[in-house]
Amino acid sequence: MAGNRWRGAVAVLAAVVVMLGGASPVSAAAYPNPGRVTGDTGTHDPAVVRAPDGRYILAATGNNLSLKTSTDRIAWRNAGAVWPGGAPWTTPYTGGGRNLWAPDISYHNGQYYLYYSASTFGSQRSAIFLATSPTAASGSWTHQGLVIESSNAVNYNAIDPNLVADASGQWWLSFGSFWSGIKLIRLDPSTGRRSTSDTSVRSLASRPNAGGAVEAPFIQRRGGYYYLWVSFDRCCQGASSTYRVMVGRSTSVTGPYTDRNGTPSPRAAAPRSSPVTTRSTARGTRRCSPTAAAMCCSTTTTRTAARRSWAST
Repeated sequence: MAGNRWRGAVAVLAAVVVMLGGASPVSAAAYPNPGRVTGDTGTHDPAVVRAPDGRYILAATGNNLSLKTSTDRIAWRNAGAVWPGGAPWTTPYTGGGRNLWAPDISYHNGQYYLYYSASTFGSQRSAIFLATSPTAASGSWTHQGLVIESSNAVNYNAIDPNLVADASGQWWLSFGSFWSGIKLIRLDPSTGRRSTSDTSVRSLASRPNAGGAVEAPFIQRRGGYYYLWVSFDRCCQGASSTYRVMVGRSTSVTGPYTDRNGTPSPRAAAPRSSPVTTRSTARGTRRCSPTAAAMCCSTTTTRTAARRSWAST
């Protein structure tokens, strides 16, 4: 996929749970912590692209979407907002608010593509939009329209987008947070918008026995495999956080994605009629089934650095 990208966390994760098929166990000490950064470093849900001139451009959750730049990935400076004049097409989903979520930035065919989310805390009334720019500078972006939306008429939540191109050059967009999990739709590479010939919403991963606690997908193609990275459980609660990064791989971008033991991620949709309770995360209130409340709603859950199959979590 053209353009190098990274999606980071605001804080250092307590543990990264790696489940690659056939991989031998490796101690957590073998994975170095992220390096120190300087300058304007406050950010949430960042995604980074390397520009053709060698600069790094970061887009992140914030009012009208925040931008930062760096020449070395260490020292960062504020670069304004994607939409300095506002994004009125998003307000039906944000309740009039300016805070837009989890952008995904990449560079293709001489321009930058930015997929981003509009929603409100705890709501399934959400949408993913596309913007493009020749420079990625504040105010240079063109609104390209709605890509996909969700409501209580469907069983998924249209936030946390990530663009990936498969080995044949076909574009796909993964997304999802709680409800029935991680989804994948086909895009038209000529427009960046949703395909009109293939409108299927494919399921990649779900956690029906854990309150649906999976979100923020990111797919990377490497060495004949597609790697699906997702976040499990509860973030942003300091030492009480249970948030962790999980990964599975597949020979096909559409899955099935398996752990190191070859166990596929559950992909069945959770019943939409299930009773729910709520939990608090960085993006507000999420839904949890009562059976998972002790795990994803409790403030006393202990962090563990366990290596477990995602079929058992």
